[in-house]
Parts: sequence; C-alpha cells; structure tokens
Amino acid sequence: MKLKAAADIGIDANHIRLPKTATEDEVLWNIEAVNDNPAVHGLIVQLPLDSINQIDTEKVTNAVSPDKDVDGLSSINAGKLARGDLRSCFIPCTPNGCMELIKQTGVSVSGKNVVVIGRSKIVGAPMHDLLLWNHATVTSCHSKTLDLAAQVMADILVVGAGKAELVKGEWVKKGAVVIDCGINHIPDSSKPAGKRVVGDVHYLSAKERAGYITPVPGGVGPMTVVMLMENTVKSAKRFLQMYKPGKWNISYRKLKPLKPQPSDVQISCSYPRNPIGQLAKEVGLLSKEVEPYGRTRLKVRVEVLKRLDKQPNGKYVLVTGITPTPLGEGQSTITLGLAQALGAHLNINAFASIQQPSPLSSFGIKGCAVGGGYSQIIPMEELAEFKITKTFLKMQHYLKIPLKIYVYLKCHVRKVMGGFITCLQKLGIEKSDPLTLTEQEIRRFIRLDINPDARTVCISTKVIIVVMPFIDFASLKNEIMAILSLSSSAEDLQNRLAKVVVAISRYEELITTEDLVSVCDVKMFVCLKPNVCLYGTPVFVHTSPSADIAYGNASVVADKIALKLVGPQGFVVTETLHSADADMEKFFNIKCRSSGLQPDVVVLVATVRALKMHGGGPGVSLSHLQPNLKLLEKGCAHLKGQVEKARTYGLPVVVAVNTFSSDTKAELELVCSQARQAGVFDAVLCTNWSDGGAGALALAQAVQKAAELPSQFHYLYELELPVIKKIQKVAQNIYGVKDVELSPKAKEKLAFYMKQGFGNFPVCIMKTQSSLGNDPEKKIVPTDFTLPIIDVQVFVGAGILSLLTVTVSFHLLHGLFYLIISKIYFEWKLRTNLN
Repeated sequence: MKLKAAADIGIDANHIRLPKTATEDEVLWNIEAVNDNPAVHGLIVQLPLDSINQIDTEKVTNAVSPDKDVDGLSSINAGKLARGDLRSCFIPCTPNGCMELIKQTGVSVSGKNVVVIGRSKIVGAPMHDLLLWNHATVTSCHSKTLDLAAQVMADILVVGAGKAELVKGEWVKKGAVVIDCGINHIPDSSKPAGKRVVGDVHYLSAKERAGYITPVPGGVGPMTVVMLMENTVKSAKRFLQMYKPGKWNISYRKLKPLKPQPSDVQISCSYPRNPIGQLAKEVGLLSKEVEPYGRTRLKVRVEVLKRLDKQPNGKYVLVTGITPTPLGEGQSTITLGLAQALGAHLNINAFASIQQPSPLSSFGIKGCAVGGGYSQIIPMEELAEFKITKTFLKMQHYLKIPLKIYVYLKCHVRKVMGGFITCLQKLGIEKSDPLTLTEQEIRRFIRLDINPDARTVCISTKVIIVVMPFIDFASLKNEIMAILSLSSSAEDLQNRLAKVVVAISRYEELITTEDLVSVCDVKMFVCLKPNVCLYGTPVFVHTSPSADIAYGNASVVADKIALKLVGPQGFVVTETLHSADADMEKFFNIKCRSSGLQPDVVVLVATVRALKMHGGGPGVSLSHLQPNLKLLEKGCAHLKGQVEKARTYGLPVVVAVNTFSSDTKAELELVCSQARQAGVFDAVLCTNWSDGGAGALALAQAVQKAAELPSQFHYLYELELPVIKKIQKVAQNIYGVKDVELSPKAKEKLAFYMKQGFGNFPVCIMKTQSSLGNDPEKKIVPTDFTLPIIDVQVFVGAGILSLLTVTVSFHLLHGLFYLIISKIYFEWKLRTNLN
C-alpha cells in the first residue's frame, strides 16, 4: 500500500529487502547508508522485525535520522511531541491520520473528553500527546485498567489495544466519535481463507450508538499511509528549505572582549566552540560532502561543486595591503574581521578563504598568519601545527627500470602499456609490439633520450641551487603546491600533474611526469579544511603556494565552493600573502584567469607605522610610537601608489586602516584623508584586533556598498601578447619602471621556452615585496628605473612563466633575522602575559 501510494503521487519509493538472516549490525548499517544519502527524504523500518536473529527494535528505530524519521517513532521525535513541539517533529502516521479523520467529522477536539485505549509507542502514547496538545482532556486506558467499560464513555474514543472486538457497542457514548486503529483476524468459515479482519471495536453494535465510526479495514489504515506520504513531502520541503540558496541560520557566539586584552593563545583556548559538523550543516553542506576531523576541523569534498553548479556566486572580496614592515600589518586579521562583521553583525552569509599557515616565510620576510586578537581562526593551537601540504610522486629511477614493466600480456600477445605509447611516438618510434624494438630503441625508450648534461635550476626561498640529476625536488614540491592551488577539479589536477617537466631530451624536448609514471594513479585529492573563526564564522584554510614562484593565496577550489555556499547576496573574503604590488597582480592575472572568477572589491590594508617607514623611518623601531605627521604624510605617497595600482584593474578600492594603540587621532585622520584624495571608494578605521567583528563593522558596510557598483574588472594584459610585452606591462603599470632588462641567461632560457610553446603563459615576476621597486631598502615610490630579469623558469603543470629579479638568498637571511627576533619577542611576551 505504501509503495503504491507513493507511486500514485509521484514519490520515488525504494523497498530495501533484507533477508531473514539479517543481523542487527546489518540492519543498522543499511539505515546509516540511507541516513547519509541526501537524495532520500524519508526512511521507515517496517515493523515487526522478522529476522531469525535477535534485534533491538528500539535501537533500530532510534538509528533512523530524526530528519528522515517520517514514521515519527524515534525518541527525538517522540520527545518533541511529548513536549508539544509539533512544528519541528514528525508526528507518527497513525495518530496523525486519526486526527485528520476526527477533523473531517467537524467535531472539534478542544475541550472534549477523550479516551485512548492502548499505550503503544506507535499509536496509544503519541495519540494521547497529540490530543493533549490540541486542548482535549485525555484519559489513557490499557490492559491493566480496572472496569474498562466504565471509563470509555467519552466524546471521542480512540482504540488501539490490539485485541479483537474488545470494545462493545453498549460501552460507546451516544453520538461519540469512534476511531478504531485495530487490525485483527478472527475465524470465519464463510470466507475463502477461513478468517476475516476486524478491529478492536465491535463494529455492528457500536455503529448504532456512535455519531461517527471508522470501519476496519478501510478506515485508519489508508489514512496512515496518506500521513506517511504527507510526512515525506514535509521532509523534502524542510530539506529544500535548509539547503536552498538564501540566508544561513548560523548560531554566532556573542563576543565580550576583555580589557586588558589576553594573549592570542588565551583567547583561542577560552572561546567556546560549536561542533564543526553543526557549522557545516548551517552553511548548507550535506553529510556526504564533509569528512570531520574532530570537533573543530573538517574536509569538504569537491563534489559539492556539482550539486551547486546552478547556484549563482556571491561577492568576491580581495584583501591586500601596502608594503609591510617585517612584522606585518595585519592583513589576515582584517580579512577575518571583515568576514566576522559581515556575518555576525550585518547578518550576511560570509566566508573567509585563506591559505594554510606557512612555517617559513616567502622571500624570507613573513609567513601567512591566521589572524590575531579577537579576529583569529580557532583553535589557534591546532593551526599552529599545520604544515605545508606536500605531495611526492614516487618514481623509480628511470635508468634502472627494466622494459618488462612497460608491457603487459593480452591474449598471449605482448603490448606496450597505453600510457607509454606517447613516449614511443615522441621518440619517433611507431611500434606497439615490444619484441620488435631494437636494442637502441629500447635504450632510448627507457631513458627517453634524456640529456645527461642538462641541469635544472631550483629557485626557492632558501637558496638558488644548481642540481643534478634532472629532477629538482625543491622546485617540484613548489610547483605541485601551485598546481593543487590552481586546480579547479580532480581532472584538472590530474592533467596539470601530467605536464610537470622533470628533464630535457637530447633533442631539446621536455620530458614530463606523464613520460615516467601513470599520473592517473597519483592519489592527491583536492580536499579543503574549513576551520571555525571567532563568532562561528566559517573559514576555508587550503594550500600554501609559494609566492616566490606562483602567488600567495588560498586554493581556487576553496574560493569556488565558498562563493557557491554564500549565495548571490553573500561575500567571500580572501587575501594576498604580500602587498598589492607583489601579490595582487598575480592574484588577478594568474589565479583569476585560472579560476574564471572575477573579484568585486579590493580592500587595501594600511597602518600608520608602515607609512612612517615608507616616509623614511626605520623598518622596526620604537620611533613608530612617536607622532610624526610630516614623516607620515611623506609615506602616504606609497599608499597613493598602491591605490593607483589596485584601481588599474577597474575595481573599487576600500582602504582599511588597521589601528594601533600608539596611533593618534590626527595621524589616522591624515591617512584616511590622503586615501580619499587618491580616489578610493572609502577609507575606514579598523579595531577588530581588540574588538572583534564590531571593530570592522564600518569596513563591512563600505565593502557592501562598493560591491553594488557595476563590475568593470579587466586583466592587465592579454595572454596572446609576446612575453616581453607582458613583462613590460606588469613592470611599467605595477612597478613603475621605465623598462626591463633580461640577462643573457634569461634571454636564452626564454627563447627555449618560447620554442616549446609556452609563450601564452601568464608571467609571474618574483620581485621583492619590501618596496615598490627592486631595491628593498628604498621605501620611496620609485620612478624611471630599469627592472633586471636575471633568470626565467617555466612551470608547465601550473601554467606559469616565472621571472626572477632578485637574489633570494640575501633576503632570506634578512627575513630570517627579523623572524628569529620576532619569535623571541613574542615568546617572551606570551610568557609575561601568562604569568
């Protein structure tokens, strides 16, 4: 009856049949599988359980997810009904059907005397609760009730005792409504089966006294099935309401900042944390789309993008900054504070998306932080243990691999494995039978004609190394991280990994990982790690591409998922690792090209102390604490230069001034005034380090207004331009140089890469982020200088042409000095606060 009713009204019903030998564990496993299936909106367990094995019925019914318990038999739904929470629970189908039958008579239950005979969890007990919360005066009777006949003289009588014709007609009050829920079989020789179905009420005698009475069969039974269908439809509606695009229902914790302010670690440890699974559900993630890691972290599967494919994207906000002091100017803190303000204060769907914290700095200056004060990701102590994700391709040395691993037997005929046919074709060998290969062809095939004199240059944050043999594992590690960050799907990831160059042949052909291994077997899945920020604001923390060779930013897939989850009215706030001139250009011209995403607003973070440094003050000094309007005004030329670069892409710019206790009112007003003169949409003060999201409320409001402007975003250059033209475009428009000059080595390598067909790659200029120019010691806005390109490196898998302008190792030592000093200072400060 249930299957037929479902089919009649268009519900797709599936009957899962288990054998009589099914164990309790097998039943529970099947229930769990349905619980986790978002395509199923209702689940009932047909009772009684008729397995030959002993099964706990209570345990089985409670295993059904309360959200799918359309029978209404779980303890959670029963508890809600008992407490009168009728709107959020599923009412058991038989009592619900009884109520509908009573309603059809026109008799109101409110104020009526009602007797319920039976106390089963399926009928009697929930029927009592349902009548009670509909304002009836209810008496419950059962098998132990004395003088049952004297008790049933009521306005409404509901019988579910499970005993054939228990209630006699003379017991029924004249004109009463009688609902018979019983189904029993009694002998009847006139029937072909020798028996007939009767209810718990003697129908023939009772109908003479009752005003209304339900027959058996054909009374309550069909209504039970109808209510089951209704509950299933309600469940589907609830599911669609919960996961449809629109406002999230996040439970934000109320934040009460303390004065004096505790350390970041103390704040993180003291903040109450909601379970991450609850947050995932609140932002619209299904259970099958997440993999929890404890109570505070989980991974999100990329399959969610397929489900949300038709969902419009939200607003995309990039937070970048002016060239910082070695201590950093709080970009991550502003990023998280902005997301907090949008979500907890403006009640807008908001996601932050940042890259994983890096234990070492990029270009030796600063690493990626996780915010601070009352705008930080929690749990801070777990994030501090994050390590850069590393993926290694486990390859045997190809000079030692015997030919037999490249071939297989099929129908007793040896064939070269399909993936290696390409390798033979690259060598000009049009053969598939390995037995026909000559000794010279075998040698060329196994070695891929690798040029042993070719050397691969490693460009990393640590040192410039010329390595041998051909696989440069340091560069390979960096490129794989960039690939993971830029990939938008598992297929994209696989294709990019296949293109990673590891050697060069004697004929100057590039040899890739696809030539050496079958990359389809590389187990590197794109999984995200969202973490809870203060207020419960969701944050994606994923990948840490080195800004030295790529761009310092969170992954493409993290941003894409976040933009789908927030919906068209929501906001995703991401950040660059370094300043606007060093990383913003890479974000737009590399990441946005790869992802196809277009940002809506740029937030430029500035501080008084950094602008004083750019006005001629020292990088790290106590003099920053002293008011100096003249020095500050001179440094604002740097701010105007960064604003001009940000506006180059056609986006509105909002300046966020991250304030410190040493800043004076006059200094802050000067910075905001200078920013507005530079043409920004707005300039606001931010105090979220000490005040949480409330301290970034003005910024959130400005960003919200700026995002309403029509998009005029455009790239700085077209990929079809000659490489030298693209380099000049970036150098002249972003760095303010007069021209670029390539070293003989750079020219030679660039010509080789052009010959290989990589001229259409976006360019990634690896320039110091310590100043606008090429000299990190010159803090003024440079003009009329030549930018030297000393080396060129191609990362085919990532699709990036990297150009080196400085000797990284020098800046590494410079940066490590400040890194060590800062570490010693903050450890001392932490101990002082704790004591």
